[in-house]
Amino acid sequence: MNIIVVGAGKIGSTIISRLVEEEHDLTVIDNDPSVIANITNIYDVMGVIGNGTDCSVLQEAGVGEAELIIAATSSDELNMLCCFLARKLGSKHTIARIRNPEYNLESLGFLKQHLGLSMAINPEMLAAREMYNVFKLPSAAKIETFSQTNLEIVEIILREGSPMTGVPLMNIRSRFKAKFLVCVVQRGNEVYIPSGSFVLAPGDKIGLTAAPAEILKLMRSLGHDLRQSKNIMILGGGRLGFYLSKLLEGAGCSVKIVERNPEKCVELSKKLSKAIVIHGDGAQQELLMEEGLDNLDAFVALTGMDEENILLSMLASAHKVPKVIAKVNRDELSDMAEKLGLDSVISPRKVVSDRVVQYARALENSLGSSVETLYNIMDGKAEVLEFVVGADFSHCGIPLKTLQLRDNILIAGIIRDRKPILPTGDDKIMQNDRVIVVASDRRLGDLSDIVK
Repeated sequence: MNIIVVGAGKIGSTIISRLVEEEHDLTVIDNDPSVIANITNIYDVMGVIGNGTDCSVLQEAGVGEAELIIAATSSDELNMLCCFLARKLGSKHTIARIRNPEYNLESLGFLKQHLGLSMAINPEMLAAREMYNVFKLPSAAKIETFSQTNLEIVEIILREGSPMTGVPLMNIRSRFKAKFLVCVVQRGNEVYIPSGSFVLAPGDKIGLTAAPAEILKLMRSLGHDLRQSKNIMILGGGRLGFYLSKLLEGAGCSVKIVERNPEKCVELSKKLSKAIVIHGDGAQQELLMEEGLDNLDAFVALTGMDEENILLSMLASAHKVPKVIAKVNRDELSDMAEKLGLDSVISPRKVVSDRVVQYARALENSLGSSVETLYNIMDGKAEVLEFVVGADFSHCGIPLKTLQLRDNILIAGIIRDRKPILPTGDDKIMQNDRVIVVASDRRLGDLSDIVK
């Protein structure tokens, strides 16, 4: 597809990288010549220097022929105006990055309707929701939900002595009462779509699909603590800290926010009704100890520095805080954080790029694609997709054991009439089903792509 990205900052460059991988035709607009020079040197994209709200600049970029325009500058207002002008000039679909809580909490629906926005993306709000899901099951490293929570994919890391290790997968479910499917395994830098003979080992990160109630049964059988995090400290009172606190307040959690900027402290105190806001430098260990680090259920590091988030998360882990989450945007530091033992590392940039790629693939529906949901898992080395089965899928009603699936593909779940099915060889895909597929080393745009 022809796609225009306006703004090549931190979020914009991450989106550009993913869309280039998806093999879209990209044009990038930025008012900084050095940024355009850098982007066009790294990627095979067209660059236009100028303001994304200048009609002549948009026309030079080919806005009339663009199927999608993504405005990701640092200004919400510029992003909204850019998308409004793009629609007037002929762009079919528009996405604006809108981060301000006042827009997102009060008037986003009105703005989308009257500006003709196809979608608004908020990196901090999306990341906050991902973190909030993890708090509901602290022993998980990551939780993604499909089809109104009827089926989930959960990442967990197997510890030494786990009853899931040392047994072929074909025999593992007989050990537990829960109904689940191990659909992907990361061991070191390698990712596997496992067969029945695959044997799990300590240190493996596994992705498993199951209904939420079945996941709880499995975690209980594994001896994991199922108590939800209630006493939580958040380091950093920016937008992400605010959105996460708002969600946790609504769930009845006790929240402390440590923020070094006094103006932000005042603002947070006004906007949050229950959270305790502490003015101080969270990098000072004495302050964290005074505020009860040893008695927390969870610690979340959300400062603007990846390195500080990693170090302070390691400190919290050393003090036996049951759940620790760090915000880390840079890929190389994210990998290092996991090697240092941090289970939950979340990047707002990656969350947003997932959402944009999902939307772009869904736009290809006219070409037969039916992607409903898309997540990157296993540190981006695999993806899991939800497809809605249409009338054009030619393999309906055929037992799965007779389908010749492509390599590195697994059908991880089927949702039929809102009921989750963990498929066996005798199950069949039917029209209107929602099918969950896990894939590594390949891009899926249509459900038919899974079959040889």
